[in-house]
Amino acid sequence: MATVIRSRKTLLLFAVILILQVKAFAFYPGEKPPYNQQAEVLQEHISRLAEIQKNGGWQKLVLTKKQYVQGETAPLIKQVKQRLQASGDYDAADTSQVFTPALNEAIKKLQYQFGFKENGVIDALLITALNVPVHTRIQQLQVNLDRVQMLAFADTGKRLVVNIPEYKLHVYENGNHVFDMAVVVGSEKNQTAVFDDEMTHIVFSPYWNVPQSIVENELLPAMRRNSRYLAANGYEQVGTENGLPKIRQKPGRKNSLGQVKFLFPNDHDIYFHDSPAKTLYSHRTRAYSHGCVRLAEPAKLAAYLLKDDPKWTAGKIEAAMNAGKEEWVKLSMAVPVSIIYLTAWVDGEGVLNFRDDVYGLDNTSAVAMK
Repeated sequence: MATVIRSRKTLLLFAVILILQVKAFAFYPGEKPPYNQQAEVLQEHISRLAEIQKNGGWQKLVLTKKQYVQGETAPLIKQVKQRLQASGDYDAADTSQVFTPALNEAIKKLQYQFGFKENGVIDALLITALNVPVHTRIQQLQVNLDRVQMLAFADTGKRLVVNIPEYKLHVYENGNHVFDMAVVVGSEKNQTAVFDDEMTHIVFSPYWNVPQSIVENELLPAMRRNSRYLAANGYEQVGTENGLPKIRQKPGRKNSLGQVKFLFPNDHDIYFHDSPAKTLYSHRTRAYSHGCVRLAEPAKLAAYLLKDDPKWTAGKIEAAMNAGKEEWVKLSMAVPVSIIYLTAWVDGEGVLNFRDDVYGLDNTSAVAMK
């Protein structure tokens, strides 16, 4: 379901609701540190950056060509080294204009920190991230510190956590990180909601009951252009509602939900599902959906959730996903699901991560805090 923000007053109200909605759960993107250390390490980074700000911050970098790679020599290389020395991201005393192997490794670590492709290349994407002023990074850390302080640590049972700005689903069991996978989340116009719930069912070879907003805004115009649009794309009309046709898409490879969906009934009409649009998972930013969360490896999640039921082998899961006939499976125990919004955290390797504020909530929260 889309969360549309229309005014500054609504933005402030949304920020307050966002804080109140986040209930207790265990979350630490990546492996560790445990929740009870996340706030502590974020505060340490705030203090570190505050000292850098006190000493004048860091200089702005200007890219003079498309990219720089290891072995090149240029004045910007020296400036990058000085910038990274100022932020503590480059330990070498070298300030030459040569793009050294040591700098190449430092660049790769920075690219990991920002969620970029780790190719060791200095390009516009990296320079833009490095040019974010230190006071802005401090504010970003403070907003996310306040968010993690609202979360209570729990280390029992399974838990599924989607961090929207990270575009990842994390799977935890008894406080341990089991695996993660890439996801596609709602677009800025159709934002994925932030909330907690419990997953109760897996649906193999699902129908897609098309929301009326999509029927009105997308399907009806397509039907007017092509009278055979529904049949050609696996849709069927199953009635009318409020003067509009009720349309669903049949199970199959063309189905927009893919071959399986995961339900945790909620007021936002949000769920996890497969998708035929596989290429989207290779994109760095993945905010494309109408609000639901699309999974890069849905069969892997189904196998994990059904692992304690011996009849649900990998072969049976694959068969159910390709059966072309909808099948509902109730989980033996409901699994907590948390959809959260962190643009900064410290991961299991002790690396401070930053991500883009895809929905613009950091500024909203900062204003609300003030």
